[in-house]
Amino acid sequence: MSNDDLFTRAKLSIPGGVNSPVRAFGSVGGTPRFLVKASGAMVTDADGTEYVDLVGSWGPAILGHAHRDVVRAVQDAAARGLSFGASTPAETELAELVKERVSALGVSPIEKLRLVSTGTEATMTAIRLARGFTGRDLLVKFAGHYHGHSDGLLAEAGSGLATLAMPASAGVPAAIAAQTLVLPYNDLDALRAVFAERGDQIAAVITEAAAANMGVLAPDRGFNAALHELAHEHGALVILDEVLTGFRVSSSGYWGLSLADGPLYTPDLFTFGKVIGGGMPLAALGGRADIMDYLAPQGPVYQAGTLSGNPVAVAAGLATLERATPAVYERLDEASAVLSEAVSDALSREGVAHVVQRAGNLFSFVFAEERPRNYAEAQAQESWRYAPFFHAMLHGGVSLPPSVFEAWFVSAAHDERILSRIIEALPAAARAAASAKPA
Repeated sequence: MSNDDLFTRAKLSIPGGVNSPVRAFGSVGGTPRFLVKASGAMVTDADGTEYVDLVGSWGPAILGHAHRDVVRAVQDAAARGLSFGASTPAETELAELVKERVSALGVSPIEKLRLVSTGTEATMTAIRLARGFTGRDLLVKFAGHYHGHSDGLLAEAGSGLATLAMPASAGVPAAIAAQTLVLPYNDLDALRAVFAERGDQIAAVITEAAAANMGVLAPDRGFNAALHELAHEHGALVILDEVLTGFRVSSSGYWGLSLADGPLYTPDLFTFGKVIGGGMPLAALGGRADIMDYLAPQGPVYQAGTLSGNPVAVAAGLATLERATPAVYERLDEASAVLSEAVSDALSREGVAHVVQRAGNLFSFVFAEERPRNYAEAQAQESWRYAPFFHAMLHGGVSLPPSVFEAWFVSAAHDERILSRIIEALPAAARAAASAKPA
């Protein structure tokens, strides 16, 4: 069946024909591609068309799709049993590996780790844990930051909500939404003001280590450190969301990367997803032992899951992290730099105003004259230029994220030959963006 036929069929049984909104191509139009195979830097759709992939399953394919060692680890684990509903030795191995990797400048902020199944579950649990530990109810988040789809986090979120221009979600009770205070990103004055007014009620500040769900938007230099200092002055915790950036932009995530040219700061809790599961449903939260010990069965904050620490997912995560070597990160950085500069050059030749947004090897493009610093500025760009750019690249054999508000992902499999294929498609795509008109 063709992509068109599959989408028509899917809409009869699946809401919107997709199981995650951005897959519907609502932001760019057209028929979404139904993928049937992936290998290295390439994916193949139901029509048999092969594309260079710059989505990478939204991050976990750091080694490339279907890496043989990861596949072998998954196959071996599956042969031993798909799920036990009991503890396995590999869960501890993965927790130990994460603790070892997330360290910098002699600081190891993760003392204990709890495995869950999704990034949403990790952030939801981290927030519940922060509230239980502090005995406070309020949460501070930043507009445009996406921390999953639990009720209290869908106020001015990014990701699919940015793509669909939805300010919130139906079905969220007003009383729950009221427990989340939403502030402009990179605005320390706003943060100081809210702590001055309600500091003794705030359980935690949650922030993406570097925003990557309204396009890539890195924090101002020193912002994360100042945020931590302010929160801790008022007895609040800080939850650093590294679901996208963790183990993707460096072996110790954006936290470790940012310490290279900025002040030291130590988050109380981290959340991880994507790379930690190597493409399988796996996520985690971790941090200080005194906080983590508030989780059941040792503490009063309840969290459970039949599939938490699933042995097949843990095998994929271990195999991926063990192979995410310094050479892999060097390759990601090189590929990211070459590709982002090539896209920028192509757009510049056509006179298209744009800014390259970077956070380590994550990058995206804003169709504007100046770098945005917050969600409102990111939304003000000429986003209508992206759809024709996207479809021209797709026609040229390159699969981009189907929204201007998403990050681009390279992998260790994006070698010079693959990058050349992408670069060949850029001139036509840049011309399409230049000739685009607002709707």
